[in-house]
Amino acid sequence: MKYFWLLLCLFITNIFVAQTKIKGQIIDFDTKVPIAFAAITYNNTKFNADWEGKFSVEIKDYKLPIKVNFKGYYEKIIYPEPKVLSITIKLVNDLNEKKAEIYTENSVNQIIKKVIENRKLNDPEKGLSSFQYKNYEYLQVTANPDSISSKIDTTYKKRFLRKPLMKLDSTNYKFKKFSEKQHLYQTEKVNLIQHNQFQNKETILATRMAGFEQPVYEYLGLKLISYSVYENPFEILEIPVQNPISNFGRKLYNYKLIDTVKIDGRSAYRIYFEPKKLNTNRLRGLLYIDAVNFAICKAYFRIYGVVNINATYTFDYRKEFDIWFPKNRKFKVSKGNNQEDIKILGGTIKFSSDLDLTESKNATDQAYISIESTPFEIEINKPITISRPRVKIDVPQSSLKQENDYWNAFKKDTLDSRKLRTYTSIDSLSLSERIEHKVLLGRKIINGYFPVSIFDLDLRSIVKYNNFEGFRLGIGAVTNTKLSENYKIAFYGAYGFKDDEIKYGITPSYLAHKKTETWVSASYIDDISEIAQTNFVTDSRRFKIYDPRPINISTFYNNKMSSVFLESKLIPKTSSYLGLSHNQIQPLFDYTFINDGKSYTNYNITAVQLAFQWNPFSNYMQTPMGKIEYEKRHPKFSLQYTQTIPGVLENDFTYSKIDFKTYYELPYLSGQKSSVLLQTGIAFGDVPITHLYSIVPNNLNRDAILQRITFAGKNSFETMYFNEFFSNKYASLQLKHTFNKIRLGYKINPEFTVVTRMAIGSNNQNNQHIGISYKTMEQGFFESGVECNKIFKGFGLVAFYRYGPNQLPNFDDNIAIKVSYYLDLGF
Repeated sequence: MKYFWLLLCLFITNIFVAQTKIKGQIIDFDTKVPIAFAAITYNNTKFNADWEGKFSVEIKDYKLPIKVNFKGYYEKIIYPEPKVLSITIKLVNDLNEKKAEIYTENSVNQIIKKVIENRKLNDPEKGLSSFQYKNYEYLQVTANPDSISSKIDTTYKKRFLRKPLMKLDSTNYKFKKFSEKQHLYQTEKVNLIQHNQFQNKETILATRMAGFEQPVYEYLGLKLISYSVYENPFEILEIPVQNPISNFGRKLYNYKLIDTVKIDGRSAYRIYFEPKKLNTNRLRGLLYIDAVNFAICKAYFRIYGVVNINATYTFDYRKEFDIWFPKNRKFKVSKGNNQEDIKILGGTIKFSSDLDLTESKNATDQAYISIESTPFEIEINKPITISRPRVKIDVPQSSLKQENDYWNAFKKDTLDSRKLRTYTSIDSLSLSERIEHKVLLGRKIINGYFPVSIFDLDLRSIVKYNNFEGFRLGIGAVTNTKLSENYKIAFYGAYGFKDDEIKYGITPSYLAHKKTETWVSASYIDDISEIAQTNFVTDSRRFKIYDPRPINISTFYNNKMSSVFLESKLIPKTSSYLGLSHNQIQPLFDYTFINDGKSYTNYNITAVQLAFQWNPFSNYMQTPMGKIEYEKRHPKFSLQYTQTIPGVLENDFTYSKIDFKTYYELPYLSGQKSSVLLQTGIAFGDVPITHLYSIVPNNLNRDAILQRITFAGKNSFETMYFNEFFSNKYASLQLKHTFNKIRLGYKINPEFTVVTRMAIGSNNQNNQHIGISYKTMEQGFFESGVECNKIFKGFGLVAFYRYGPNQLPNFDDNIAIKVSYYLDLGF
């Protein structure tokens, strides 16, 4: 009898083994990108993986192999193992086999054409006269505790020229226990989305952010992914990519018709798309296309690269309007095949630089961002009123004060006890660690201030250096809202050790209109200024621990300036400035200006200045703290006009100046970016050299290359000598492309940038300027170079070469080698 039971157990075991199902995914060995529809053979049965490279197979005999084939890759043969229920199969490129180019079949091509042709009818923002709905959005930074090992590891910390330091690392264990109790971070909001044929607007009805009484407003406007599947360019992590249903997208993607399915009782084509260049990190995904009106009724988007991104859109069919309206949107970001640390949401989530996620010992690599938004109370083609249409997002004070009862209505999963603990835990942590205070402090520091009681100390005024003043020590501050919300006084004082002079300035201001941030100010400044320097008064202020270029400047003029001016954001998407100033100019170098037969060594200039900065593609948010540019889009444009006023306050000269600047930056999903800076100016009339254009030179006039090594500027001409060129009209163009960091080890991670700069200019009144010799740029000035930045601790090296008509006779004189430095404040 015992043999009977033994045989029965073996029989049952064999039956169980015969019914074992394993799951797998097929990916590219190098890029970790899933390979869609790879051919799989097991037990003489052939089938294909799905669009994400996933498959499942019933294992009947562990001695039978699983074979995987795909055009352009070596065949992969593996043998399943008992108790292993999940496998990853990595295919290796066959470099000897030329991959056949995949062409989109004509039938599916015709469907995609129909989708594009009907896009205006099917896009709710174009096909409907108006709509509005409320939307609940929940963002969490979390991790699945089951994916985290609780093992305490032995780690080795690298040390320069010393043996690695061994220590026990309990990070994974602690992180697992933490993740079992709560999420890493979370925030919620309820917003009102309104649209008519002229505009869109989002109004925040309620918001709460773990750890903050008042939210970090910039996060409320964070657009990790486009709201509309029809939008082109489609946006992922605020980076534009070509939409697969755009005209240009058809040149970048291949499409494959999988089958026809039913959604809401309507037939829909299921179409897979992928980039024609398979190794790129453009979109991949599935589109469900209504077979009658060719609208998108469901969409899955995937990106595999530096980070892995999953996005899912679902829609409801509204029969009375013949339109598919948004039903739900899910978005997830997890670590990809990056070789560098990645910080998202200002460092709220960080992925370390381990290459293989499945083998990573860093538990935080298992963390991910998840967003889900669900519309409700939808109204379509009904009259709607959009209040305060000048801003894209409105955050009223009332949205910050909703009680728990309000949020209880949006509880989706009562079993998610981690959600409640997250608010309780992070609120307590924020209170004890003063996190909210630190964030507000960081906001001020990044703009160059440190708050002390009723004053914000000006960090830029503490210490400076240049060749004229030597070390310049000073103190500056501006009163803050603790003293008054409607008044402020800015002031500074400084002393130069080399020129033995005191400089100072004071500027009282009054807030005339809060919503438009209109300030009326008066100012008196007694200080020095760089010769022929163009400053755009509407440029935003960013903190620099030092400004490298002025270190080498020795040609300044003293300027005692009295002014009154008005600053405002009255016009949408602009910053404006209108000012009247009286300047008493004293050149601090040998110079005489000849005008109408009269010689001037000192002179007065009274001028009115009007300036605008226009950011037409940016979006703005109105908050209780003021207006915020939450989506900084390019290009941006700056225009300023200066006109002297004859006969007013002893003005000596009559001239006009027009200055223009535009900047465009294009980021890529790979982490690289390109930028273009175009700047031009023209001056009419009698302009002294102090107010001409020198086009930002940054090279010392010394014989040897090593003697010319100094700090590089941000957008300066590194091979152009100081005071070499002066112009009364000019144009300059700068082109840059920055590559990803290269990981060399021991915190040496250089970031390479290739740069080309060019300028052209002229000056038709050279005989007016006595005491200083210079050249003009009618034939143009050209330089190109390579920047190797952030090699170690922010320091780097740059090298530039000067060429073209203004190339110098000696080869060495055309070369400039500089030290660069970038400070990451971490805010």
